[in-house]
Amino acid sequence: MRPTPISLNRRHAARGLLAVPLLVLAACAGLPGQEPLRVNVVGIESLKGEGLEMRFAVKLRVQNPNDAAIDFDGISIDLDVNGKALASGVSGDRGTVPRFGEHVITVPVTVSAFAAIRQALAVANTGTTSELPYALRGRMSGGMFGSVRFASEGSLKLPQ
Repeated sequence: MRPTPISLNRRHAARGLLAVPLLVLAACAGLPGQEPLRVNVVGIESLKGEGLEMRFAVKLRVQNPNDAAIDFDGISIDLDVNGKALASGVSGDRGTVPRFGEHVITVPVTVSAFAAIRQALAVANTGTTSELPYALRGRMSGGMFGSVRFASEGSLKLPQ
């Protein structure tokens, strides 16, 4: 049994529709590479906590070394201190990091009592009194291509 010309046209149309996303992805892969965002912790302020948790407002300076602005519609972060998970937080704030520019974003984070005790014991055992190494990982949601992931490392200066 031979297919009718109408079924052949539908089959070709379906194949053509399936090929469009592949062509778009191939075109995106050919775009020049984007530089990763530079994100640094520039401040931590205390917020009111609930029960056995502590809350902080972590201020992040996000630098965009690219030729296109990055619009964001939410951010999530995880903060490790001394190689151990300490805090995580999310913010639904919206904004734009301008091309070759920067933007300060404040993200409220939560520290569980257990994470705080674990960090205090680690500091007591190492005798560190001035600086603690941190690693920050996060994701900014939004923009033309979805989410932008970032990571940063540094050290937090402890108050004397």
